[in-house]
Amino acid sequence: MKNLFFLFFLFISPVCAQNQLEKSLEALVEKYNAVGLSVAVVKNGKLTYTQAFGKKNLETNEALSSNDIFRIASISKSFSATSIFQLIESGKLKLTDDVSDLAGFKIRNPAFPDTKISLKMLLSHTSSINDSQGYFTLDPLDPSKNPDWAKCYNAYAPGEGYEYCNLNFNLVGTFIEKYSGERFDQYVNKHILKPLGLYGGFCVDSLDNQKFAALYDFDKENQKYTLSENAYHPRREQISQYVFGYSTPVFSPTGGMKISAPDLAKYMIMHMNYGKSAKVRIISKKDSKRMQTPV
Repeated sequence: MKNLFFLFFLFISPVCAQNQLEKSLEALVEKYNAVGLSVAVVKNGKLTYTQAFGKKNLETNEALSSNDIFRIASISKSFSATSIFQLIESGKLKLTDDVSDLAGFKIRNPAFPDTKISLKMLLSHTSSINDSQGYFTLDPLDPSKNPDWAKCYNAYAPGEGYEYCNLNFNLVGTFIEKYSGERFDQYVNKHILKPLGLYGGFCVDSLDNQKFAALYDFDKENQKYTLSENAYHPRREQISQYVFGYSTPVFSPTGGMKISAPDLAKYMIMHMNYGKSAKVRIISKKDSKRMQTPV
């Protein structure tokens, strides 16, 4: 899906007057034929400017507001990683943990059966797991539920290669749930969003649906937008049959956070300050730096 809303987080001081800046941003929207643009500017560690351009919804022709929230896709992984480090700091998890032990079923690359896959490998996309069998549930990886489970692994040994993998982070979200004792979406809300004073979340029904900025698929050949109706699907039926510690991917720890540009910028300020925002510490300086260190 191509998301025609752009979220820009500018961590530099504008070099032109505000009106000229806004003209430039409006030109950017026009140049890329974007539906809308939400902007947050951070200067000296503080949010100094927010503005929205374009439309929130093409069907209703409603203007986009800075307070409108977007499904932010893979930026969501940062919230999952932050949560994991909180649990590491509380002694409930370790980066060296064998994910087979954490999951409760065997997670081993069949070509390297004696090489454990660690939590750190999931977080760094070096697990050798891939998304070829899907990632919207944990079933593809579970040998008892998928006869083709071996196809979920690449040819290289865990820790010896890199492939971006959404299934890694749906596993991570499941571990957050299992080892915190709180449903994944509720954990993130309680331990990250509320302490920072942010509005957002992974559960659609916990949010005001009037704030959702519509997302669209774009047909480049026909220059046509199609509303992506599944972007904010509430998954009520699946949640009603929820299995704690296994159904977590329904909330998409890998991509399902809904939040506004200004509030996402405030969250990023916390990481710019290595785990602290004002007087609120979310994770330790050591672990925030570890999150920002390439593996």
